Amino acid sequence: MDSTLLVVIGLAAGVLAGLFGIGGGIVIVPALVYVARLPMQTAIGTSLGALLLPVGALGAWSYYRGGHLNWRASLWVAVGLFFGAWVGAQLAQAMGDAFLRRLFAVVLAGVAVKMWVG
Repeated sequence: MDSTLLVVIGLAAGVLAGLFGIGGGIVIVPALVYVARLPMQTAIGTSLGALLLPVGALGAWSYYRGGHLNWRASLWVAVGLFFGAWVGAQLAQAMGDAFLRRLFAVVLAGVAVKMWVG
């Protein structure tokens, strides 16, 4: 697998994470599936592996300096992410690739509709 392609995927996700707080599910996973041609479960696992590092540290620092970071809320969300990622990973491992892709698409479409009308 081309490391340059993976770095470009990471850069795109990083820019979007800094702009909108998104990256893993909305950018990295689809890019790994459709551009890097990884199976869905592998793309999800790879995205989570990349997020293990403090990838948001510089972005969070920038928002903190601008007065737009609630540390307490961030820590509570992190607690939920810690356990929720494990539960989600267990569920995803039990699903087939096609079903997981379709479920992922439904979630993205639902978020898009809510953002558009909300």
